[in-house]
Amino acid sequence: MIGGISALQFKPAIGGADVTTGLLSGGAAPVAGGDIASSFSQALADAANKTVGTMQNAEHLSIQGLKGDVDTREVVDAVMNAQQALQTAVAIRDKIVSAYLDVSRMSI
Repeated sequence: MIGGISALQFKPAIGGADVTTGLLSGGAAPVAGGDIASSFSQALADAANKTVGTMQNAEHLSIQGLKGDVDTREVVDAVMNAQQALQTAVAIRDKIVSAYLDVSRMSI
């Protein structure tokens, strides 16, 4: 079965700035009183949990479809949504790994 993902732990920014951007929550202006690292890790955790939920829903509907309890169209829609969510998660993972490798190759 597919399990959830725990929150990531980040070190605070240099200078200890206590400002978070509203981009993750839909806004555009900086908002005081939050921590960028925790809001970013929370956004990643929420996205991962939604992806897991989408995949579990597709799995559940597929089983019900095999039993004949659910319409075929609902099963197809759920599986397509799960496929799209998984492709998005893999693309995000690839970008994060690529960014990490770029940072690790930088000379100090």
